[in-house]
Amino acid sequence: MENIIKDSGKVTLWTRQDIRSLQELEKNGVVRITRENLVEKFDLISDHIIYLYKWFVEAAQKIVPKPEDVEFPVWCSISEEYMLRPTIDQVVYVLEVDRSEIIYFDGLKWDYVLNHHYVPKDENDENEYARDIESKGYKNSFSFVDEKTAHFYPEERKRVMDSWMRVFETDVWDKFRIQANIWEIRSDMVKEILKV
Repeated sequence: MENIIKDSGKVTLWTRQDIRSLQELEKNGVVRITRENLVEKFDLISDHIIYLYKWFVEAAQKIVPKPEDVEFPVWCSISEEYMLRPTIDQVVYVLEVDRSEIIYFDGLKWDYVLNHHYVPKDENDENEYARDIESKGYKNSFSFVDEKTAHFYPEERKRVMDSWMRVFETDVWDKFRIQANIWEIRSDMVKEILKV
């Protein structure tokens, strides 16, 4: 279950961010994730990640509207047990966030998206999908979404990308699997900052 704070409608979340974000929070009263942050963090695979994050933003803002100046979401853990720990150059913000501002998603399903896979409804759907693409002569679904080859498979690409909406189906509430996104970290959300 969620880490509800005494019926206040607020939930405790944990997010690890670059230590430089402390200056941003102090100066602007808010921390936001930018394209530059993602390029610095993901380096050689940043184009791949940004492409998928853009899809996530489009889908997630239908669940919780995105503030106009925000580019990308802030990834959070719903569990202190499974949060990313502080490092020499990264701090962990312990946040109290209004439940209405949280976008929950299934991290295991997100792994399918990261790998350009179809996100199945269940095991039967996964098996049916595998049989279907095999019957069409495809060995896997990687090419369906890859920007270099997707134009050859418009119907299959749509089918795979439509399945990605299932990342927001959190039918298995497991504190290891379920993650949360918020659009920004505001000063009023910060309960504690954990450092090494």
